[in-house]
Amino acid sequence: MSENFKLDLIHRPRRLRRTASLRALVEETQLRPADFIAPLFVVDGRGSPEPVSSMPGVLRRNVADLVKECRALFKLGVPAVALFPKIDQRLKDEDGAVGLSEDGLVLRAVRAVKKAVPGLTVMTDIALDPYTTHGHDGVLTAGRDDVDNDRTVGILAQMAILHARAGVDMVAPSDMMDGRIGAIRQALNAAGFPQTAIMAYSAKFASAYYGPFRDAVGSAKAAGTHLLGKATYQLNPANRREALIEAALDEAEGADIIMVKPAGPYLDIIREVRGATNKPVAAYQVSGEYSQIHAAAKLGWLDYARTRHESLLAIKRAGAGMILTYFAKEMAVELVR
Repeated sequence: MSENFKLDLIHRPRRLRRTASLRALVEETQLRPADFIAPLFVVDGRGSPEPVSSMPGVLRRNVADLVKECRALFKLGVPAVALFPKIDQRLKDEDGAVGLSEDGLVLRAVRAVKKAVPGLTVMTDIALDPYTTHGHDGVLTAGRDDVDNDRTVGILAQMAILHARAGVDMVAPSDMMDGRIGAIRQALNAAGFPQTAIMAYSAKFASAYYGPFRDAVGSAKAAGTHLLGKATYQLNPANRREALIEAALDEAEGADIIMVKPAGPYLDIIREVRGATNKPVAAYQVSGEYSQIHAAAKLGWLDYARTRHESLLAIKRAGAGMILTYFAKEMAVELVR
């Protein structure tokens, strides 16, 4: 009987999945090279690129090699890069003073990239963790038990002006201090940089997925641990409504783009933020997300290319209009074939 059983159905959704061309016609979400922002790590000197041991395929590059990589990315259709410096440990101090050097590493990198690839959008991190001996995103309070919010914001506003003066298109405050978007916007405007945009790390969670990044910029070594606690300023992973409050505050203070970080474990937050704002929404597929895909694929547990693609597709489907991802270059290569 089961061999001859037929359902008299009006609706058969599988009709539109029957062939590859039908599936392509009804595909709702597509990835493009223009969706990606490539995070890149820069180091001083003239040495060969340094592999980041916990992030397969990711390199720290000197300024000249960084420029070459930016040219290649732009040629592939990737429209933007985000620069992160790895600073010599000997230059760091408790206040991150080297972050305000007018000839600092990241500023030299910005000038070189903008000169070589003027059409590429260049954004920079505005935070103190690459520059401090303790690895926190700001200066510590007198008792060293927390980050001093207002003093940190004052320093970050100065940093943003230096970056704008170097030619950066967009500053990206990642520190999660209260009021820093408004202070940076006011500082940029007053210094004659009203066109410099702000991508706010609005919903940045105190995540366990940041460890490999801290290796890449040297802040894990500075703090002596991969497990540096930042719960007094980054968001509690348990909180959804608090993320929406932060996003709304940043928008009101002048953020041009609202970011959620991490991306993959927080697809619900991306969707919520997308529904709560008309501003562009970005998401950061962080180092731990990248490295776990590599690790599982190396063990033969996942199909690398399919998992990489699906992870990014999910982030875009959730509502992110742009994605910071370490997969940017190889995905662009795949998509332009």
